[in-house]
Amino acid sequence: MSGPDLAARFLENAAKAAAETHLLSGPGGLEQVLARIVPPDAHVYCPGVTPIERAAAALFPNRVSDYAVATVTVEEVFGAIAETGTLVCSSEGGRAVQAGLLSAHHVAIVRRDRIFDTLDDFFAAVAAAPPTNMTLVTGPSRTADIELTLAIGVHGPERLDVIVV
Repeated sequence: MSGPDLAARFLENAAKAAAETHLLSGPGGLEQVLARIVPPDAHVYCPGVTPIERAAAALFPNRVSDYAVATVTVEEVFGAIAETGTLVCSSEGGRAVQAGLLSAHHVAIVRRDRIFDTLDDFFAAVAAAPPTNMTLVTGPSRTADIELTLAIGVHGPERLDVIVV
């Protein structure tokens, strides 16, 4: 499957899992999308580790250095799985995998070249040097274990935006 097809399949499946999805033709549109989805007064955690994160971090006047107090986390994630619409967050480079799990709103930025068709394809690609710690995220947090009533955001973000660049 080609890159554009993988991106489309990933976004389709992420949307089925209740994520808001955004497809960019390149990094140039990132500023507009972030301005639209991140409230101007939000306390934003953005690690600023990658070039994409550094560009995004400069947009937030209320940037916080501690993800535990953030209302929004904006980060480039390790990769994605098209088959299920799943994000792969990793501890690579000293990242805190829990950063995207604690805030009420997680904005995940995925590079097209990091979208894999299946989970098996992902593990085959990283087999030589897998990340030490990974978290797989499919859609906003949800549970129905309290009287079988669906609750969103109990064990993680209640809102998930996925941006493919």
